[in-house]
Amino acid sequence: MRRGNRRASPSLRATFLPVEGVIYACFLLLDLTGHGDQTVPIKYAGIVLCLGFSLLGEDRLVPLALALTAGADWFLLVRNDCYPLGIGLFLCVQTVYFVRLRAAGADGGYFLRAALALGGGMAVYALHMASPVNLLAALYFSQLLANTLLAWRLRGGRWRTFALGLTLFVGCDVCVGLFNVLPAGSRLYQAASVGMWLFYLPSQVLIALSALAEKEEA
Repeated sequence: MRRGNRRASPSLRATFLPVEGVIYACFLLLDLTGHGDQTVPIKYAGIVLCLGFSLLGEDRLVPLALALTAGADWFLLVRNDCYPLGIGLFLCVQTVYFVRLRAAGADGGYFLRAALALGGGMAVYALHMASPVNLLAALYFSQLLANTLLAWRLRGGRWRTFALGLTLFVGCDVCVGLFNVLPAGSRLYQAASVGMWLFYLPSQVLIALSALAEKEEA
């Protein structure tokens, strides 16, 4: 998982977070003032910037995962169609993160993964929402949740950063789920619509930062 002596320079690291902060503030302001339809290019730019920054680190798997993330967001955010493909790409993202966790020495958690996947599928059926897309989404979410739980067992600043990023990722997807099942116009629906990206961009920023070597994070 090394790229030789490649390093993110301090100036680039110092620029990355303020730029992402400006992007974050811009789209949150628009979301909160009812102009969320104007935020798509801004939000997508934040994701692409995370991908670009991750390439400066020493971890090869994070850029791959963030490239898949950018692909998923292209279909789910920019085009707002091809939902099975977008969710499928997010499932691939979690597969890459699973490989990353295993390479770092984390337990595979196979029983946990199977139990969460089965529980997610049963919940979809219990809610009378069974469809190929919803079942795929439940499988994806189960793997995200499993990766998050396993990431917290690893030691070191890099892995705490990664685990926190995945935790915020879970928060984003909880909001996505609420957004898709709650009555439009309700207060909780409005909160979920803002909460998705309130959690999502910080999660991707943290994941991108976790690509750096331990001494670069300090």
